[in-house]
Amino acid sequence: MDTNSDDRTPAPHEDGSLGPGEFDALFTAGMPRLRKRLLALTGNPHDADDLLQETYLRLSGRARARSLAHQRHPYAYTCAVALNLLRDTWQHPARREHATDRLPEIGWDGGLGRYEANAAVLALLGTLSPKEAAAVILVDLEGLSHDSAGERLGAHRGTVQRNRMRALAKMRAALTAV
Repeated sequence: MDTNSDDRTPAPHEDGSLGPGEFDALFTAGMPRLRKRLLALTGNPHDADDLLQETYLRLSGRARARSLAHQRHPYAYTCAVALNLLRDTWQHPARREHATDRLPEIGWDGGLGRYEANAAVLALLGTLSPKEAAAVILVDLEGLSHDSAGERLGAHRGTVQRNRMRALAKMRAALTAV
């Protein structure tokens, strides 16, 4: 029977949870073994370390929620969590971080730029007649063809084109006036 020190859980508190220091001691005891396993699976020491850190963060939140304190084999439980995290990165490659040597050119403004753009579009659409606005919305914003927009509006294709062209001319004039 294997009785490694990292397979035994310290005695939980009265409420059944581990304290932060006890959790850290338990995780640190199995960390070299877990890192070796993750290194064999990922083949990259940086990915293994990132996965080890993510596993620690995932388990440290759960340790206070009493889940790790009730495990008979905390190392096996820790391995299962790490393997689930690794599987998630394989199944969802878009979630992976990609290193680059360049900083992004455009900073995030908290959505203010998008809000201002939407407000400007709504103000421009407000200057148009309902038929012109409908033509612009259906063709330019929703990407419908002139024929499809005409079917939706109950108008001929040429009427939709004409309304759209008038609307675009009014919007250009409004933008150059600003």
